[in-house]
Amino acid sequence: MAKRQLVLEDGTIFIGESFGSERAITGEVVFNTGMTGYQEVISDPSYCGQIVMMTYPQVGNYGINRDDFETVHPFIHGFIVKEVCEEPSNFRSGETLDEFLKAHDIPGISGIDTRKLTKIIRRHGTMKATIRPVEETAEDIARQLNTAQLDRNQVERTSTVKPYVVPGRGKRIVMVDFGMKHGILRELTQRDCHITVVPYHYDAASILRLKPDGIMLTNGPGDPKDVPEAINMIKEIIGKLPLFGICLGHQLFALACDADTEKLKFGHRGANHPVKDLETGRTYITSQNHSYAVRRESLAQTKLDLTQIALNDNTVEGIRHQTHPAFSVQYHPESSPGPEDTGYLFDEFLKMVEVGQLKKEEHTYA
Repeated sequence: MAKRQLVLEDGTIFIGESFGSERAITGEVVFNTGMTGYQEVISDPSYCGQIVMMTYPQVGNYGINRDDFETVHPFIHGFIVKEVCEEPSNFRSGETLDEFLKAHDIPGISGIDTRKLTKIIRRHGTMKATIRPVEETAEDIARQLNTAQLDRNQVERTSTVKPYVVPGRGKRIVMVDFGMKHGILRELTQRDCHITVVPYHYDAASILRLKPDGIMLTNGPGDPKDVPEAINMIKEIIGKLPLFGICLGHQLFALACDADTEKLKFGHRGANHPVKDLETGRTYITSQNHSYAVRRESLAQTKLDLTQIALNDNTVEGIRHQTHPAFSVQYHPESSPGPEDTGYLFDEFLKMVEVGQLKKEEHTYA
């Protein structure tokens, strides 16, 4: 394999071996602590614009299969591993990790000290980085990194362009796509919902015209404050439809209710994050991927109740509206990749939708 270099904006340089695409890229470097699930990570639209490092030392062991994608086209800028497996062993494997990254023009680098890089990110926070040929000088790379502007239109890049329908015979749900994982769609289709997926900028009047029974706000990449049109739409929807927000959808729901959000030092990314439910006292292990979080102290000025917290750092993981049928969680209950502790939340949402339908019928016949 050819030599490549990973350069951080603080000047730190890692020399490793190239796999995947040979092109040079720049992005925000982040780390994921999952031991498995690299295919879901690579294909998760929430990683749009980021260079993802896996802290687990060997990646690619079970190859790439046709079943575990979270989107058709991956949006990550680059991939970093300690060791890449060139000969995967799994009956579902259709191609190697290297072949998949080459096909999608995504560069990777292996053979670097990922533990050292993780410590740097934990100490200094996420930062800009670039993967480039070793022939380029440090001065040229530093100059390019200093002037590089990271994209802030990630939601626009990952959201669907036009509405589309996934037919079902059950509850009619509008899903606002901010960079949706297929796992969320799968959970609702398994419950026979009739789903209309709409773009991130769909306005409230257009959504209500579809006559849905409930609305779901999906995950997605970037800063929630970069999507003001979605915040305005949610403000108009609250109280008119039962609502369930996930990840970015959770943050947008909070902003629409006058709470505030902030960027975390290095975010939450992995499949082993413990979350405590304050109502039941039960702890769940969750899958997470986000840089931003709802500011806990800002909830005091809203009509939102704190329902769940992260046990690692006490950040907000769940909120519920005090008077309207609306709630949200910061983690990924669709369990892609696992664990499957919190899949029950989709059932809770549909129960909320059913109660809303009964109340509407009582009002109609009164």
